[in-house]
Amino acid sequence: MDFDRIARDLLVALRGRRSQVAWSRRLGYRSNVAYAWESGSRSPTAAETFRAAVRSGVDLAAALTRFYGRPPVWLESLDPASPEAVARLLHDLRGSTSITDLARRSGLSRYSLSRWLAGQTQPRLSEFLQLVETASVRVVDLLAVLVDPATMPSVAEFWTRLEARRRGAAEFPWTQAVVRALELDAYRQLPAHASGWIAARLGMPPEEEDRCLAFLCETGQVTRTGPHYQVEALAVDTRRHPDIGRRLKAHWTRVAADRIERDAPGQFSYNVFTVSEADLERIRELHLAYFHALRAIVAESEPGERVAVANVQLFALDATPRGGSAGTR
Repeated sequence: MDFDRIARDLLVALRGRRSQVAWSRRLGYRSNVAYAWESGSRSPTAAETFRAAVRSGVDLAAALTRFYGRPPVWLESLDPASPEAVARLLHDLRGSTSITDLARRSGLSRYSLSRWLAGQTQPRLSEFLQLVETASVRVVDLLAVLVDPATMPSVAEFWTRLEARRRGAAEFPWTQAVVRALELDAYRQLPAHASGWIAARLGMPPEEEDRCLAFLCETGQVTRTGPHYQVEALAVDTRRHPDIGRRLKAHWTRVAADRIERDAPGQFSYNVFTVSEADLERIRELHLAYFHALRAIVAESEPGERVAVANVQLFALDATPRGGSAGTR
């Protein structure tokens, strides 16, 4: 990705139909800062860009909530356009990834990363976007909560493909596992792709394998390279479309239930308990910490020997149903 170009496209999209001079004045500058930003001779910081988004009419708190999938805790005490909020956002996206690894993967200075994550200095917009993409592979999703990505030439085509992949994930949920199977060392060691091999390996219907591969090829997520399929896709994040996320969670829960019914190998545990509200929140935080640690292990794991599902659940059994009231009827 050309992050300098993406940054300029974002700034143009935030300005909209206003002239550069009028937009600069609206932002509180006496000089034509919009021209300097959009020409690349100067660059705003991430916090300046967020403030510009607010001035363009973006409800930044609501936008970040859509990006996260739920309101981040720090939104309660911080201005979302402040440097402190930018540092918290980057810290959340970084997760458990070390600064050394983040620097290696992004090509950014480890010293600069340390200062940005600590909130001591601010990254330029292009550096901020590069860091978001390295840490989460979700920079286009972040852009999409600020502006219409279809208006940004640098990401419009990518955005169209990404949305198609998300819609397809709901229709063909097994594609998530098929992609992972194509990364297995055992698959790469086959003389050539063998129809039905993935289905047998994953315990899925053979016809579903064919449907998934056809969709993955159609949307550019895999390509046929020589005798094998080659994975081109990154993870499809569904937080922008909660309905799709719910359908996928339900699918993998049904797969787990089927494995339990068949007494298939796996770690299937449950615990029904009574707990205080405060301790339930502590358990929820532990639950999230486990999931983040799991993803960090997966990101570094080699070689590719198994395809697995971590179907982690935590919910209050006595919660009031939507549209109803608590109690027995």
